[in-house]
Amino acid sequence: MRALEVVETGPLALVQDLGRPGYAHLGVPPSGALDVPALKLANRLVGNDEAAAGVECLFGGLRLRATTSCTIAVTGVAVPVEVDGRPVGSHAPVWLAEGQVVAIGTPVTGLRCYLAVSGGIAVDPELGSRSRDVLSEIGPAPLKPGDVLPLGTPSLPGGADVVPPTIAPAELVVPVEPGPRAHWFEDLAAGLAKTWTVTAESNRVGLRLDGPALTRGDDYAEKELPSEGLLTGAVQVPPNGLPVVFLADHPTTGGYPVAAVVRRASLPALAQARPGTLLRFHSSTKVWNR
Repeated sequence: MRALEVVETGPLALVQDLGRPGYAHLGVPPSGALDVPALKLANRLVGNDEAAAGVECLFGGLRLRATTSCTIAVTGVAVPVEVDGRPVGSHAPVWLAEGQVVAIGTPVTGLRCYLAVSGGIAVDPELGSRSRDVLSEIGPAPLKPGDVLPLGTPSLPGGADVVPPTIAPAELVVPVEPGPRAHWFEDLAAGLAKTWTVTAESNRVGLRLDGPALTRGDDYAEKELPSEGLLTGAVQVPPNGLPVVFLADHPTTGGYPVAAVVRRASLPALAQARPGTLLRFHSSTKVWNR
């Protein structure tokens, strides 16, 4: 059996692919890798289809033993990678012999690394995806020591052999567009452009921010909102005025106003934002209040 055996997991290790979009009507979030380009790159480096399942590793600490020869690649932010204690580096394909152990250290910056293996992680899919959804608890459970991850049939690697790792910045400027309830807030563009701090309560459901609270206009100060549909990147503002930026495991509906929406191209950077990261929203759109 081609497989990887889990030796250690670090704070959190999850099987993820590109998710299960299209099930919002069932109350199921899209889920999938938060840093999509990183998972796609890891799969290309080992010869997989970009949609193959790999392991999303939060803040390092993952150790896996190969039960068969295979090729692995670790991407995401820069991180030490060792095989049987020997440094091999990230962002490049690495061959493992049967019995060898690959270990991912602590990333220099950012949060999440992605390990792909030739053939992909072949656990049973749910609703067409092998991704773990931490909100709905759909998909394979978080990894634990002793788990055995079956692998699919490998193909020949192709594409780039080595890719420079990325460094997660300490401050982000995040492009946004006005949300459906932008008009509920006073001087929203200026408020969002102030400096926010990513808090430790953030997770795959959303980034929680701390900073100067956003203020509703007088006409909306006490207004209640029926639940509305949500999408990844929605910037929702609860009564305390501190925004939550929803990520891949977000709820499919919510009852607080969505003031803005993050552009899809910026979502991978949010996936790597550690607690303490500074963040400012920016938009070239001049019309924010309707």
